[in-house]
Amino acid sequence: MKNVWLFVLIFSATIFMSCGGSEASKTAINSEASASAGGGQSSVNDDVSQKDVVKVAIGSPDHTTLVKAVQAAELVDVLSNAGPFTVFAPTNAAFNQLPAGTVEGLLKPDKKNDLADILQYHVTVSALEASSFKDGQTLGMVNGGNAKITVKDGKVSINDANIVASVKASNGMVHVIDKVLLPPKQ
Repeated sequence: MKNVWLFVLIFSATIFMSCGGSEASKTAINSEASASAGGGQSSVNDDVSQKDVVKVAIGSPDHTTLVKAVQAAELVDVLSNAGPFTVFAPTNAAFNQLPAGTVEGLLKPDKKNDLADILQYHVTVSALEASSFKDGQTLGMVNGGNAKITVKDGKVSINDANIVASVKASNGMVHVIDKVLLPPKQ
């Protein structure tokens, strides 16, 4: 009798698995195939799941400069991984506040390390919602520097940049900020 039940169980599982499965499981399988083709996590095509921090930025018309910078610094795959990350994402207007020629200079290949250092100063390894920040809190940033949180009258800022919006991502949080964070000089 045990053998009959074992046969029925194996036969049923085989039939079930050969029927194709759901659209979500097909997407997951296709995503794994894309990633294994050598493109890295950012090359996974997945229109079903929640967007990661990079895809949130890519989907925002106010963050085209940030996206170009992340691509130039070759940080797309890193930020597409599981995380969790909290990204402080300066808007295009925030980058426009920098001295003329700064962004263009940082996008040059020989400035890749400087650009990566600045961008990594916009990321901490955790998923922090704005409501969890405390006045005077210090965050350790990915580049090794520290940034200070200020909470005043319910408004949150990091260093001197105000958080103007927040978006939850599949691998963390994206906080839109109105200034570019510059790492302290060492």
